[in-house]
Amino acid sequence: MDRRVFLETSTLVAGGAVLGRATRRTASTEPPMIGVQVGAVSFVDEGTDKVLDGFQEMAGINTLFLATFTYGRGIGGRQLRGQPLPDHGKQEYDDNFRGGNFATPHPQYYRHTSIAPEKAPDHPDYDVIADVLPAAHRRGMKLICWFEDVFRRDVPGFDQAAEIDLHDKPTGLTCHRNPNARNFWLGLAEDYLRSYDVDGLMWGSERQGPLDNALGASHGSSSAGGVIACFCPQCLAAARQEGINIERARDGYLALERWAAALRAGQRPADGAFVTFWRLLVKYPELLAWERLWNEGLSDTYRDLYRLAKSVAPAKGVGWHIWHNNSFAPLYRAEQDYAEFGNYSDFLKVVMYNNCGGPRLAQYIRNIHATLLADLTPEQALDF
Repeated sequence: MDRRVFLETSTLVAGGAVLGRATRRTASTEPPMIGVQVGAVSFVDEGTDKVLDGFQEMAGINTLFLATFTYGRGIGGRQLRGQPLPDHGKQEYDDNFRGGNFATPHPQYYRHTSIAPEKAPDHPDYDVIADVLPAAHRRGMKLICWFEDVFRRDVPGFDQAAEIDLHDKPTGLTCHRNPNARNFWLGLAEDYLRSYDVDGLMWGSERQGPLDNALGASHGSSSAGGVIACFCPQCLAAARQEGINIERARDGYLALERWAAALRAGQRPADGAFVTFWRLLVKYPELLAWERLWNEGLSDTYRDLYRLAKSVAPAKGVGWHIWHNNSFAPLYRAEQDYAEFGNYSDFLKVVMYNNCGGPRLAQYIRNIHATLLADLTPEQALDF
């Protein structure tokens, strides 16, 4: 989708309308984007020409969302052990997957970050952009670099970019306000745009704020919910600037953490889960203030990446991968404001997976039914 159409339709999408209803195309506009997610391992295992020809013949693909940076196996590796292997590619698991940059990092773009720009050792002599880009362009296909917010704790310099949780412990996630994290993403974006003739960028951050995490409002398998963060120096400074009482925010999240742990342990409050949750929100409005603070840090990252990309390559598209949690978690969905995205987006790739949708929705219901919706039956929670 081009930016003009995106801006015309974003307010309708924010209100729940189907995107296609408002799409107005003319003979001069480009054909609709038909994209596919693909990682380096597919081209290494099966051959670049074979993969691209198959995409076009079987699905009319005209856009590649090429996984160029991740430390996560979800978009960079083969199938997870325990899951059936597909009917193509190598019939083996890559248990030693590490990840990193599957193209070639150029050090000059990473001078202002502590995070080392590691080339993925999984395919040490292979640059996925250098290989796939000319083959894609020969076929009239666009290539968009897809890089995601997934790291490993043992990446050199990551410790200086990590979120700090409610108990002052570093996590395995980057802080959106930490300059080492922000400058790494900006350096990576500039590296891709200046080093290769790619057609655009797409960044994804499959994460949510501390309030949602405390409730376990996602399809993650952890029975204890997610990380309650961030309380690093940069986030504390931002809170002071916003006039948020830091100690009351800490006290509120400690109380929320105890509330959630008790519910997960089967201790049902006499007033019910929802009433006691609302009581905490009324007592500690800082809970929502800190949730908003976290989301503003994420939005600032989107804005900075968009601004940087347009300063380097104004004509190239910049968009975002919107996490699958958006499909079934209303609290998270409320924080994904499509109209606001229109200020710093050329396109959105809203995740609507089908094959894993059922199991993920079921796990989300188990998680949220253990806390916020514990007053309902699982079936009622599903209807909600």
